Amino acid sequence: MAERVSGSASVRNVYGDPVVVGDRTVIPAAKVRYGFGGGGGQKKGEDAGGGGGGGVAAQPCGALEITPEGTRYISFDEPRRLGAALALGLVLGAAVVALARPRRIEVVKRTG
Repeated sequence: MAERVSGSASVRNVYGDPVVVGDRTVIPAAKVRYGFGGGGGQKKGEDAGGGGGGGVAAQPCGALEITPEGTRYISFDEPRRLGAALALGLVLGAAVVALARPRRIEVVKRTG
């Protein structure tokens, strides 16, 4: 089962093949995670039963760039996502502060 599952989450399936342009080669990299589980049991007077399963996840994480000058790893960090999370946190924080602030209520007395 592991061989069947692992074949579906390869770097090639996440990115594709390495790319060669002139004297530069870019090789994709991915994080690949596997999980498997199984179990079985039997109640008194019944047949035994069991089962199992597995899963795999692959996520792009970077690339190797190979040139005559050398090799470097380029990480696919997500600074936009981090920036958006920080901005959202600031906006929500400001909203909470604004709602929690005591407000002045003016009472208008009517005559007549």
